[in-house]
Amino acid sequence: MHVATLGRGTLVRANGVTAHRANPLNTRIANRDGIRLASTATAWAQLGAWSVLDLVALGDFFCRVWRSGPGRRDVGRRPLATVDELRAAISAGRRTGIARLREAVELIREDSWSPRESMIRFHLIAAGLPEPSLNHDVYDSSGRFLGCVDLAYPEQKIAIEYQSVLHHSRYAADVERIAALRAAGWVVIEITSDLFARPDVMIDRVRRALRA
Repeated sequence: MHVATLGRGTLVRANGVTAHRANPLNTRIANRDGIRLASTATAWAQLGAWSVLDLVALGDFFCRVWRSGPGRRDVGRRPLATVDELRAAISAGRRTGIARLREAVELIREDSWSPRESMIRFHLIAAGLPEPSLNHDVYDSSGRFLGCVDLAYPEQKIAIEYQSVLHHSRYAADVERIAALRAAGWVVIEITSDLFARPDVMIDRVRRALRA
């Protein structure tokens, strides 16, 4: 557990606790169930030692906007933070890893639904490929909803789907959804954990689809 003392008070000394001293000038406090915590934006800005990739994935999670759409849940739910709040947090004072934080905040998006989606997008952009749309709703020519795809290049009708082991319970539905997309002329690139672990191969597969 990490516990910060705000200002000049005594640092917490206990087994299993890492003590920190927080600067009142760049720390915002939130109260959750009676417990004083760093605000979401402050907590993100304190993680500048992380890689840009991980900062983007966490920032995407914090800033997700719960938009309306077929079958989407929690529509209108407030995000845990906004991109502007993250920017304000890293501008409030000195931060560890400020260069990484500044780079990451510009890459955060509001429509990612999972860390793997965020990381796939990051790898594609870092490789110089166009930025894909996130969680794109696809309809056929008659207006029938075919599905929501993780990442997409709508003009080229290319969909990128991350196939997590967590999807096993809806395997049959995913097979039918992907078949419907392909029948409607979409190229569907399925990314497994094995392919995700080989980003160069994954990037090349998407690049070749874009060139086709």
